[in-house]
Amino acid sequence: MPLTFRKSFRILPGVRLNINRHSWSITTGGGNGPRHTRSSTGRRTTSMDLPGPFGWRRTRTTRGD
Repeated sequence: MPLTFRKSFRILPGVRLNINRHSWSITTGGGNGPRHTRSSTGRRTTSMDLPGPFGWRRTRTTRGD
């Protein structure tokens, strides 16, 4: 079984710094609106909780040259 590492820090209200073995990311928003996440690997994700057990997510990956 591989070991995993993930840690999340609250920097400001509504802003979180997430760290794992391969990258880090900043998440803003949430609450009653969408969350926006930008990763050090170039991934940008927008997600939102919907009523009931539903959710919505869009992920875009930018490739570095």
